[in-house]
Amino acid sequence: MSVPPGFKPHFRKSPLTDPWEPLYSKRTEDAVIIGIEADTQHCNSRGFVHGGLISALADNAMGLSCAARHENVSGLVTISLHLDFVRPARIGQWLEFETTFLKPGSNIDSAQGRVLADGEVCALAGAIFRVQTTKKV
Repeated sequence: MSVPPGFKPHFRKSPLTDPWEPLYSKRTEDAVIIGIEADTQHCNSRGFVHGGLISALADNAMGLSCAARHENVSGLVTISLHLDFVRPARIGQWLEFETTFLKPGSNIDSAQGRVLADGEVCALAGAIFRVQTTKKV
C-alpha cells in the first residue's frame, strides 16, 4: 500500500506507539490527522484492529489537534475519552484518525473525531483535555 498524499512520518514519537510504527500524520489548518496501515502487530487474534490501538491513536490525534490551537502549552492531559466502534477495521486497511470538531478553552479543551478504515467510518471518538500551560518567568 502506498501512503496517501500529504502524509509524512509522524512527527511525535512515543514509547507507547513505537511498536506500531510506521505511523504517519498530516497537518491541516484545523487538525493533525494520524494515519497507519493496519498490520498484524495492530490486530487481535481475529484479524481486527485492536480497540486499544484505535483508542490510543484517536486520543493522540485529538490531543495534538487541540494543542495546535494554543500558544505556550506544555501538553494536554486526557480527562475523558469515549469511543463508539461502528465496524471492525482489518489488516491491510489504511486507517485515518481525524479530528472533526474542536472547542479550545483556556483550561479545558474538547474534541470529537472519527476513525476511517479505507474511507469508511469504523469508530467515533470524543475527548476532554486539561490544558497544561508553560509558566512565564
